[in-house]
Amino acid sequence: MSPPSPTEFVRYLRTETFGGMVLLAAAAVALLWANSPWSDAYLSLRDAHVGTDVLGLDLTVGHWAQEGLLAVFFFVAGLELKREIVLGELSAFKQAILPVVAAVGGVVIPILICLAIGWGTTGIEKAWAIPAATDIAFALGVLALVGSRVPSGARVFLLALAVVDDLIAIAIIAAVFTDSLDLVALAIGAAAMVAYWFCQRRRITSPLVYVPLAVITWVAVYNAGIHATIAGVALGLLTRVRPDPGEECAPGARLEHRLQPISAAICVPLFALFAAGVPLNASIVGDLFGDRIAIGIMVGLIVGKTIGIFGASWVLIRLGLASRPDGFFTRDLLAVAILGGIGFTVSLLIADLALSPAQAELAKAAVLLSSLVASLLGAAALIRRGRVHSRLLDD
Repeated sequence: MSPPSPTEFVRYLRTETFGGMVLLAAAAVALLWANSPWSDAYLSLRDAHVGTDVLGLDLTVGHWAQEGLLAVFFFVAGLELKREIVLGELSAFKQAILPVVAAVGGVVIPILICLAIGWGTTGIEKAWAIPAATDIAFALGVLALVGSRVPSGARVFLLALAVVDDLIAIAIIAAVFTDSLDLVALAIGAAAMVAYWFCQRRRITSPLVYVPLAVITWVAVYNAGIHATIAGVALGLLTRVRPDPGEECAPGARLEHRLQPISAAICVPLFALFAAGVPLNASIVGDLFGDRIAIGIMVGLIVGKTIGIFGASWVLIRLGLASRPDGFFTRDLLAVAILGGIGFTVSLLIADLALSPAQAELAKAAVLLSSLVASLLGAAALIRRGRVHSRLLDD
């Protein structure tokens, strides 16, 4: 059964441009609110505890947004990535391997730069991981807002790149910052994923089966000590996207159709509202360019991400081991690589885990400034590339 025709409003919610606008607006509101005379109200709301200790879910509102709402976005991203791998532009090995290697380059080079600049500074033994992550929600939001005339391959490349990048960053968190891994919870999560996959194979369609399995997976992954958004990606990749003979619409397409408006209009903006509220007082701004860790984070995100993503991709293409999506040129690749410097959610999380409160505030300010610069540079490059592609279409 095909999904129902959406109303005009829901169809509008589904457009990525609208999602990008709401996301960036929510981030701007959060930043202004956190640095206004009403900042105490913002911090009280973000840090208010909601939940129960029974399932180990006594989380703050901010953590619910980061671990819960963002998991819905990651699920939709996993569905889209699975569709591209099975049916779309990543179905060919040479195109699928490109964003994977680019993500590795975009993790390794910023880490090396941060280590080189901050070497010998207290806290660098864990702070090196801060510039490793690209924020998938913000990067895709900027691309959707200004890159509508750039080929669709740009979005597919950035989506796959950001998902792999976040998986690497989450693996770093698990290896470096997790004091103990709950193997029982991890086993429960793995069993729930296997059950989800089995139900997909048996063509079971009832939400009464899948919703409990998804909740069990999310709770188990969280309690295992792993960032819970990994549950969203995993379940998205386990969902069937190829329709059976006589089937109008595969489950992956139906779920993406129904959840994308919720993700774009509710989940991601609320996440941004509680994640982007970083206090920026005069002391932090004044110390930002005198702290070697902060400088390492900024150079790592703005310069290292661009060099790592673009350099690894360029080398792989030159060696004939990978190919770009159709219509996706070298300069388009460079523009998308600049967006890789938007390191927000996971970078802020690592800053809190790696540093003392005072150092963490400075590191988070560095992440925020770097993400802003990368957003502006990437947007300018994408606008320019969009004009080029428009001229090519006109010709």
